[in-house]
Amino acid sequence: MSTTPVTWFEIGTDRPDEAERFYGELFGWTFEEQGAPGRSYRVTGAGGEEGIGGAVRATEDGSPNYTVFYAEVADVAETCRRAEAAGGKVLVPLRTAPSGLSFAHLLDPAGNQLGVFTPPASA
Repeated sequence: MSTTPVTWFEIGTDRPDEAERFYGELFGWTFEEQGAPGRSYRVTGAGGEEGIGGAVRATEDGSPNYTVFYAEVADVAETCRRAEAAGGKVLVPLRTAPSGLSFAHLLDPAGNQLGVFTPPASA
């Protein structure tokens, strides 16, 4: 059994209002804006008790739309090293949010994007 659960997803789009409406109508998901001013990040507890949560992020400056899943790992930097050793690439190097959450985006050898993250340490 894996000890690396997929616990988050993110949908990046240049039309976040439309994406929120679509997923709300399709699956009954509700969203809460949690982004900084001018940087929309709409969080949903889409999976409820049995699934994973996620968000719709507004893309900026003509960035392409995307969907990515995130696996929760113990050490983002080490996971990036292991991904490269296994033939993958690091697309977005390790970043740490003000909350303490650390993350990176990877590309598998077949060209699929995935994310890895470590949640903030408990207070």
